[in-house]
Parts: sequence; structure tokens; C-alpha cells
Amino acid sequence: MVTSTEIGSTSIRVHPTATIERDTMIGLGTQIWHEAHVRADAQIGRECILGKGVFVDSGVQIGDRVKIQNYACIYHGSTIEDGVFIGPAVVLTNDMYPRSVGVDGRLKGTADWHAQGVLVREGASLGARAVVVAGCVIGRWALVAAGAVVTRDVPDFALAAGVPARRIGWVGKAGERLTSAGEGKWRCPRTGDFYQESDGALGIFRIYKPGK
Repeated sequence: MVTSTEIGSTSIRVHPTATIERDTMIGLGTQIWHEAHVRADAQIGRECILGKGVFVDSGVQIGDRVKIQNYACIYHGSTIEDGVFIGPAVVLTNDMYPRSVGVDGRLKGTADWHAQGVLVREGASLGARAVVVAGCVIGRWALVAAGAVVTRDVPDFALAAGVPARRIGWVGKAGERLTSAGEGKWRCPRTGDFYQESDGALGIFRIYKPGK
């Protein structure tokens, strides 16, 4: 188990009740709280926060400045990029055809199935108790609503909600729902930035200021 004390902004803080298995990599400034469990060979970036009871499976890769709230489960095969928010009790699954036993009735082992993890791109947010099915990609700066069940890819900047989740709008980098400004343009009510929609997508490089 890894433990440390706080030493300025470069410390790694791991609560004594957390379990950190062998060969993990944890970036400076990261905090891992009560009863979290990080399995072998996981990689966690700098300045992350893992809340109470978080489970990070073996081989999971987590970028910098990621917040994972209480009791979220990130299973083997998943990758989380920088600046992602994972809400309480979120589950990222990794098995498209889950079975405890094979067709011969024997208990399945690690060689009997293929993990197909979830990719959560930069800046995206997943609301409390959202479930993301194996193999899905959550786009950059997308926002998945609380309780949603994601069964297909979520585009960049999309606001997705429901069971199964569907895009119901767009959000900006500030996380707030964009309002229509006509002719495929969308405005962030917090920052005043305008976004341009093209072919049903908002690209991160299409942000512009009024008058430009």
C-alpha cells in the first residue's frame, strides 16, 4: 500500500484504508480517498481525485486532473483522458456478452472473454449513476446526464440523456447547455462563445467570438 503526507502541491495523498496494488503509476498531486481500490498496472495521472470506494481495474489508464466521485467503477480496458469528471456510482463496463460460465458450464476465466473498455475523451462529464456499455466512446466535452444508459458513442459537446441515452442538445466547454443562435450557430450562456454546427457535429476548433 502507498501512503504519503502532504508536501505542497506535489504530494500524493492516499488514505490508509485505500488499497493500491503492485506496479501502479500515480501522478503527483493526486488524492485517493477512503476504501478506494486501484488494481495492478493501472495508471493515474497528475492532480486527480478518487473518492470513497472508487474501483479502478487493472490496466485502466486515467489522465491528468480527473475527478472520480464516490463508488464509481472503472473496469479493465477503459481509458479516461485529461479533465474528465466521473460522477458518483458511475459504471464503465467492459463485456458485451457477459456470462459467468461458458457453453460447457465451466466457470469462465480471463482467457475466456475479451475486455472491450470505454473511452472517455478530454473534458467529458458523466452524471451520477450513469452506465456506459462496453466499447462506447464519450466525446470531448460531452455531458452525459445522471442515470443515463449509454449504448452507443456520444459525439463531442453532446448533451446525452435517457435510457438508452440520446443526444438532446449541445453543451460548451463550460458545461452549460448551448442556446440556438440560428443558422447552425450555438451560444454558451456563461462565456458568450459561439459554436458552429456542421453535419450534426460541433468541432472544438469551430469556437469563435462574436463578430469574427
